[in-house]
Amino acid sequence: MSKENPYAKYLDGRQIETIISATPGALAECLEAIGAENVSTPPAPGKWSATEIVCHLADCEMVFGFRLRQTLADDAPTLQPFDQDKWAWTATYSAISPALALEVFNALRKWNLRLIQKSLPDAAGRTATHPERGALTFQTLVETVAGHDLNHLGQLRALAGK
Repeated sequence: MSKENPYAKYLDGRQIETIISATPGALAECLEAIGAENVSTPPAPGKWSATEIVCHLADCEMVFGFRLRQTLADDAPTLQPFDQDKWAWTATYSAISPALALEVFNALRKWNLRLIQKSLPDAAGRTATHPERGALTFQTLVETVAGHDLNHLGQLRALAGK
């Protein structure tokens, strides 16, 4: 597993842009398959429900968008890490509707995908530093988004019994 991209192990050989473009539809399918009566039920104590996973993805999309823009706009910026569990608790993910979380995710993903499509391949080698992961490139950040998507889609598919 790459230190700079801990989600690389989830990449499945498809084009990165294909993965990140397909995620919104895949999330909607998973939520539908899980069903309204089950989306807020955690699979086990201490685990996130489907709704909480989608809320996390919406927050991460905001963070990834900022990191991508920071990497494009600044020379070798240092990226800010965050504690996902504190964010979930602070934002009370459990009180947010899955429809709202998916709507936010979809809007941010469209916005970020536009930036990625406009920036690659020219900006692929632009660098940033993550305090926990070290030096990263813009391309690695985009690959991280895709691997992160696939990781959480796998969790949602498991919840859906797929």
